[in-house]
Amino acid sequence: MEAKDYLAIDIGGTRIKYGLLDRAGTLIEKGDVATPNETLSEFVATVRQIVQTYRFRIRGVAFSAPGKVDHGDETIYAGGALPFLDQVTLADELQLDIPVAVENDGKAAALAELWLGNLTGIDNGAAVVLGTGVGGGLILNGALHTGSHFQAGELSFMYKGETRFDEDSYGKIGSAVQMIETVATVYDLPDVKDGRAVFELVNLREGPAWDIFKRYTDDLVLMLLNMQAVIDVERFVIGGGITAQPIVVETIRQSYEEMVARRPQVRDGFTTPEILPARFGNDANLYGALYHLLLRLNHEV
Repeated sequence: MEAKDYLAIDIGGTRIKYGLLDRAGTLIEKGDVATPNETLSEFVATVRQIVQTYRFRIRGVAFSAPGKVDHGDETIYAGGALPFLDQVTLADELQLDIPVAVENDGKAAALAELWLGNLTGIDNGAAVVLGTGVGGGLILNGALHTGSHFQAGELSFMYKGETRFDEDSYGKIGSAVQMIETVATVYDLPDVKDGRAVFELVNLREGPAWDIFKRYTDDLVLMLLNMQAVIDVERFVIGGGITAQPIVVETIRQSYEEMVARRPQVRDGFTTPEILPARFGNDANLYGALYHLLLRLNHEV
């Protein structure tokens, strides 16, 4: 059988998700395994096992990974929740005879939206991904903007600036996980990670749950306003697991309108961008990783 498809692998701090896709971006099948988070050797062994399952069906392997990725040689730096990935080049570790490409997870989400989602046809846009921190990717002049050091779009490092960086970085105040845990703790829920139970409370639009959630969206909007002042996009798309709840993007949009209305200089001087949910949910990084690989194979990166 001729190999004609591609394997995309999304490396997360707790799970490794993988999917077999064709060149058009059709997801044929997918799965996931627990992420070995102790040593590089265990991690590589697990990835090799995934690749081996599909080895004779694929023309290349595309990774989405935490950390900064240098596209000179696809080396990962820092590694986010998996520090053993620092300065690792996965192509060297895996020693495959097919192409291997790696993209940062936030940028992969933006590429998914550019290729097949809600940034298709948009010259200037941005994807904002709400999770443990705030990931992102910038689409400028119709292409992913990586910056001089491959770190453009690292939104968790933006700073609200009220107290200390470790308290007011968007990696903390923009964390969907942190917001959910805060609400769950206030209400003494048995599981502080139970997002479904938290949003049952948030959707009532009253009490401490609503106050915490509204402060969260207001803080995110300050970040979007600062981004808009610098890059002036047509559209923001908001991704991450919590955006399955319609109230999330709806309230971010409402908070943006409220904040602009209170500031005449912003209202009169700025055009408000569209704010939409991202098209892709938890599979976004699989699509974006593959698109990055296809761009490299076409010598567009």
